[in-house]
Amino acid sequence: MRDGDEWIVDGQKVWTTMAHVARWAILVARTDPSLPKHQGLSYFVCDMTDPGVDVRPLRQITGEAEFNEVFLSGVRIPDTDRLGAVGEGWKVATTTLMNERVTIGAHAAEREDGLIGAVTKTWRERPELRTPGLHDRLLRLWVDAEALRLTAERLRQGLAAGQPGPEGSAAKLTFATLNQAITGLDVELHGEEGLSYKDWTMRRPKDADWASRDAGFRYLRMKGNSIEGGTSEILRNIIADRIMQLPKEPRGDVDIPWKDLPR
Repeated sequence: MRDGDEWIVDGQKVWTTMAHVARWAILVARTDPSLPKHQGLSYFVCDMTDPGVDVRPLRQITGEAEFNEVFLSGVRIPDTDRLGAVGEGWKVATTTLMNERVTIGAHAAEREDGLIGAVTKTWRERPELRTPGLHDRLLRLWVDAEALRLTAERLRQGLAAGQPGPEGSAAKLTFATLNQAITGLDVELHGEEGLSYKDWTMRRPKDADWASRDAGFRYLRMKGNSIEGGTSEILRNIIADRIMQLPKEPRGDVDIPWKDLPR
């Protein structure tokens, strides 16, 4: 609701990464409920220290609370903190999401960087854990990781002259799927040791750190890759629609005002 030069916002946001340490947050709010759902949205930058902002931890399967839910109760946001025109929030948010997915799925990396590097390090240092079957799986995942790394490099070079496109969704989807496969192999490679989890402490970390943790932590943490930055199901829809140009699924709510949709 608008009140002069300010907007008064009420609502709840689940799964906000590092909200407990953030000073600023992105806020996409419905400013005109008489328009269909992708219209009537506006994009704001919200000061997390403002009155009415309540950040509560969400304890994850790892035991940590890296993510949060945020409750907004009568938060006043000045109109000067709005990005884009009123009602154009979905367009701004889409650009933000495409950049985020490129950052997640197509980040700069050296060969054997990241999770595949952790597994290959264990493989080289602990030959007693090796089996022929695990060797075959490791080689396949190493090739997949290298293919993703090189594809990400080409994607970043292509983006140097323009805005990110739906290709970032494919990179992010592959990133999530590959990470989960690699950490599954990591746990199996460690045998009984991989089933142990050394630290179940409830804490709110200042960053997402997996490199210094054990195989069990990495396995559990990477389950979140399917949700953060856009769920894998949504990303598959984007790939089908915008890259493969497949027919869209029929929907009956496209032109219905938001206020008239059944809750």
